[in-house]
This record gives sequence, C-alpha cells and structure tokens, in this order.
Amino acid sequence: MAERVLVTGATGFVGRAVIAPLLQRGFQVHAASLSLPRPAGEGRGGGRGHLTHHAVDLLDPAATRALLRDLRPTHLLHCAWYVAHGKFWTAPENADWLEASDALAAAFAESGGRRFVGLGTCAEYAGAAGADDQPWPETRAIAPATPYGRAKAQLAARLAQRPGTAWARLFHLFGPGEHPDRLVPSIILALQQGREARCASGRPIRDVSSTGFVGRALAALLASDVTGPVNIASGEGRAIADVARLLAEAVGRPDLLRLGALPDRPNEVPCMIADVTRLRAEVGFTEPPDVEKDLRGMVGAAGIEPATLRV
Repeated sequence: MAERVLVTGATGFVGRAVIAPLLQRGFQVHAASLSLPRPAGEGRGGGRGHLTHHAVDLLDPAATRALLRDLRPTHLLHCAWYVAHGKFWTAPENADWLEASDALAAAFAESGGRRFVGLGTCAEYAGAAGADDQPWPETRAIAPATPYGRAKAQLAARLAQRPGTAWARLFHLFGPGEHPDRLVPSIILALQQGREARCASGRPIRDVSSTGFVGRALAALLASDVTGPVNIASGEGRAIADVARLLAEAVGRPDLLRLGALPDRPNEVPCMIADVTRLRAEVGFTEPPDVEKDLRGMVGAAGIEPATLRV
C-alpha cells in the first residue's frame, strides 16, 4: 500500500512544486491549503501516486486535528506559513505560525505519523562576517536577525526533539507563482513591457535555485530517513548582477537593465552559498542544478502571478 503524505501549503510557491515529485515516487498525496485550487483536481497526477485536495485552516487547531485523524498520514511535509511579500520578515503572524506548526507536529505524532519535514530558511543562520565566501554548512551558528528567521529557528529547535523529523533550510528561490515584485519576475516584467529594469548594484553573491529543483530535493528528503537540518539549494554562488544580466539577455532587452540605479540595502550579507554535502551524500539527491536554464524558463508572463498571503 502506498505511503500517505500530507503536504500543507500545497498551493503555495514551494508547496505546488513538490506535488509532482511526490507522485512520481509513488506517494498517496493529500494536498492541504486554505482553499481548494480552481479547478479542484483529484486523481492520478502523472506518476504512480494519487492526489487528493483538502481545504483546511491550519490556524484552527480543531480543524487540523480532525484532518489528521481522518487521513492518518505516514508522512507530513509542512510548507504552509505566512508569506505576504515584503511583510513576512517582521509580521506578528510569524508567532502564530510557530505555535500552529508546533501543534501540527504534535497532532501528527499522536495520529501515528512517522516522518515530518518542516521548511526552514537560510535566514536562521548568522550573517557573514567580513569576507566570508565559504559555503554555509548546517552546523553554522544560528543567529537570525528577523522575527521570521527567529520563528523558524525556534520551530526547528522544538521539532529536533521529535523522532523522524528533518528540517529543510531553503536558500534563495525563483519560480512559477512568484510575487511580481520579487527580483526575477520584476526584471522580466519591466523588460517585456519595454521599461527600464532598475536594480541595486547586484554585487552580493547568492545561492539561487528554481522551485522545481527544490521540489524534487524536498521529495527526496521526505522519502529518506535523514533527520535534522538539511540545506536545500544549488550549492552554487552567483552575483545578483549576473542573474539580472542573464534575464535581460533572455528577454532580448539588455539595453534596459539599469544596475546601480537603486541603492544597495544597508548591512547586506555579501555572500550566501549553501553547503549541500548532506543533501547529496546522505539524502542521495545528486541531480545537478541548471540554474541558467531554469532562469530562462521564467521568461514568460505565464510563470508570474501574485502570491497568496498564506497557504
């Protein structure tokens, strides 16, 4: 009998990208979100597994317990959180989601669940000091600078006490469903509309990867028995300016790219690259990233749409 996985935040930026990889691995997938997708599709999802959608408010403890009692999933991939663009870093909702997520993990264990994977963030790590250009391992000091990072780090610490739990620390993402004001879609939209794409200097180095790549990595982590924190990223560093230039060339309007037109953010971490040794050696996810191909695939308005506040 196929193992049953509950994916929370299944219509969100990351959650939607993990459904197909889980189906390909033969999971029976139950996709939970605040509301049903339109149209609400069910049935086989192109792989060996089966997909069913559920509408549930995870901030309602009774509704959460009822869903887990009815489904009794063996696995749970927790992607849901408050994600309002530009607000989530300091939003008071982070505290609500910390408590709701802790309660979700407890109810999952009580219902007989065996494998819980939560989504964390590179914002949990201490920022770089000076010319720190080495990849960041999972053993790096935890010193988040924002309420969002602190809430995620606190949840990771609580979940670490539960058996069968892994914590996926995501680095910098792009992909379908991204808010149009984020870096990649904002550049594409401006250039496609014949407007200047005004950016900061683009000097900082970041580890960027597509949600498609990350979705496959998360499915591999969920299917493994690896516990504790695991970086989910490409393991490669790129200057933000190089990302912007690639997009401008792909759109065919490099003449409209304006690097340095906006001020750099104060106290910007100069370099953030993930050490992905655990992902490759222990989880066994060895797919090589193709960031350039994935960025070019974003050049098209069909991949850009407003994000929901929470999923």
